[in-house]
Amino acid sequence: MITTILIILVTCVVSFIALQNRRLMDDLVLWPPAITRSREYYRLVSYGLVHADFGHLFFNMLTLFFFGRVMETLYTVSMGPLGFVTFYIGALLCSILPTYIKNRKNAGYTSLGASGAVSAVLFAYVLLAPWSKILVFIIPMPAILYAILFVVYSIYMDRRGGDNVNHGAHLWGAAYGVIFTIVLRPDIVPHFLNVISQPGAF
Repeated sequence: MITTILIILVTCVVSFIALQNRRLMDDLVLWPPAITRSREYYRLVSYGLVHADFGHLFFNMLTLFFFGRVMETLYTVSMGPLGFVTFYIGALLCSILPTYIKNRKNAGYTSLGASGAVSAVLFAYVLLAPWSKILVFIIPMPAILYAILFVVYSIYMDRRGGDNVNHGAHLWGAAYGVIFTIVLRPDIVPHFLNVISQPGAF
């Protein structure tokens, strides 16, 4: 779980500093013109190091702490020491690319936060343990039920809009987490199907 802790520490430190330093925040968020005009491609990843407020940061990092530790083991075994960080950076990139493409000419658009990458970690975890209990606002529920509700809610809010949350990134991150993990470990599909068919056994 060393990589998970390092990602959390780096994200917390950068977010804390950026919340006190507007210039740093502006330099790290996803702002399409900076990529399109100035070729600041690093923003396609750096946006995940900064958050809108402490609550946003806390929720993302707490979720990453609980589920990242489990998934880090899988990616390390399959890909080596840099497996999890490779997966995580890929999640940041893939979850934001559709948003960037959609808003590449929108100078008034910005996006920040690690939610897309955290969604990737969470949904990859669901493949491993769909019936495991997770707490959602202190309410325990099976991970698979949370995943379904999360997708339905995100699709609804993405179409509705108006809350300044990039729900599309959550969905793309979730899809990335599932697809990446299945491509890496095809044996996880029969495992998932076997587990999901036996809710009472877990």
